[in-house]
Amino acid sequence: MRYDAVLFDLDGTLTESGPGITRSAAYALHELGIPFEGSLEEFIGPPLGGSFAARGVPAGKIDEAIVLYRKRYTAVGKFENQPYAGIREMLEDLKEAGLRLFTATSKPQQMAEEILEHFGIDGYFEMIAGAAMDHSRETKAEVLSYLLEACGDIRSPVMIGDTVYDVLGAKEKGIPCIGCSWGYGSVREMQDAGAAAIAYDIQQLKEMLVS
Repeated sequence: MRYDAVLFDLDGTLTESGPGITRSAAYALHELGIPFEGSLEEFIGPPLGGSFAARGVPAGKIDEAIVLYRKRYTAVGKFENQPYAGIREMLEDLKEAGLRLFTATSKPQQMAEEILEHFGIDGYFEMIAGAAMDHSRETKAEVLSYLLEACGDIRSPVMIGDTVYDVLGAKEKGIPCIGCSWGYGSVREMQDAGAAAIAYDIQQLKEMLVS
């Protein structure tokens, strides 16, 4: 077996979370009086602070924007979401094949735990690692460091994610990353950043992991 542990991103990889995230970002921008256009899909995946800054939120208002976002997301947005078709079956097959499964997300850890529990797939994961609410742990590389330190016996991990941030965060920690095409990122960006491979559907990803 090529890998002994699979580290899954959450948004855009395990679940189709775009509606709840983009609507919550739109709410925060509206409340701050900042005009915006477009889909706001750049909020899916990376830490919120950078995405709000890129949309013109002044540095002194970033924390307020995050509070507003989380106000709506916690109440409504986190469940405007669903696992991709076939994810549950893939996780079951990977567990049966003897792989250890983890989640590594830039979403706050408590929210990630609540979402995975809500959809009844939290039990597949040995650990759900996410960002800290106090911003001390936000980037994918920081989350991966936290996960690897907590589970010190992982020998040959692979990251699975849908954006360039997953590829770059994994590369910073010396971990290969398989990009998945069904999420919110760019396949070309993931390839250019050094993704080990691209999976174009869930069956292909499973075959990559158990071959």
